[in-house]
Amino acid sequence: MKFRSDPAKIRGSIAPVVSPFTAEGAPDLDGLRTLIRWQLGSGTHGISLGGSTGEPSAQTTAERATAIRAAALEINDQVPFVPGTGSAKLDDTLQLTEVARHAGADAVLIITPYYARPTQEGLFSWYSTVAREFPDLPVIAYNVPSRTAVDIAPETVARLRKAHDNIVGVKETTKDFEHFSRVLHVAGRDTLVWSGIELLCLPLLSLGGAGFVSATANLAPGAVARMYEHWEAGEFDKARDLHFGLHPVTDVIFTETNPAAAKWVLAQAGLLASGFVRPPLVPLTEPGQRRVLELLGQGAAVLDGPVARVADATARSD
Repeated sequence: MKFRSDPAKIRGSIAPVVSPFTAEGAPDLDGLRTLIRWQLGSGTHGISLGGSTGEPSAQTTAERATAIRAAALEINDQVPFVPGTGSAKLDDTLQLTEVARHAGADAVLIITPYYARPTQEGLFSWYSTVAREFPDLPVIAYNVPSRTAVDIAPETVARLRKAHDNIVGVKETTKDFEHFSRVLHVAGRDTLVWSGIELLCLPLLSLGGAGFVSATANLAPGAVARMYEHWEAGEFDKARDLHFGLHPVTDVIFTETNPAAAKWVLAQAGLLASGFVRPPLVPLTEPGQRRVLELLGQGAAVLDGPVARVADATARSD
């Protein structure tokens, strides 16, 4: 919770770590710790879990709570910890947010309640309730209309920011880049905005974005972090080189429904004991595996460590 009092320091590449499971589908906390240590050693600027990449809707509230506590202990204030604690149910959201607060999270990521398709007034009431319950905890709205069927309007973000000091920003997972700009314009340029769309991570920085929560960081944590660092250092060509170099790695992530491909690669790299994904997802298919290996070869220049070795082994076998 070292960063809780100054959420403006939660910047850069916040890696949305996958949720490891055993081959039988049970939570794999040792695997989670391994992934976090690899992320920290690779230079990641922060850790998140429980977002879309973390399969939260396929886990019980108790499983999610246990993962939050384990991650907080492993991170140990080395970088900001921003777990996803949102759910389609308000009581579960409040319960998980309390777990995160007590565990020492620096901020929480609250997804818009999915399936119900609330109005903007409903969203304002939802986020206001969370903010009032946890006045000492920074709250980040998580806007991902492709999964929730509801979009937080820029005006609603502005209204929430005005009403609650601890609603500090929003993770925008929409391909409508105009939306990013309107949020910053209407809600204020001090609003912390992170991109959840991989190919909009670098462009958002030109508007003053705080960083990104990119699933690609599961496979190329060092390159994603360096892209932010180059931009901040004014090394724009180097940042752009990484942006384009990461294209095929991003394509790996979305070869089939995320996070099936990422988990398969991490298992091949020896960072996970299993690439298991819970239903309704299925493991990466054989055609998907062939495509992933092809894409890893194309992105080899930006890969490091165990994942780079998977790409190298593929190249040698060819």
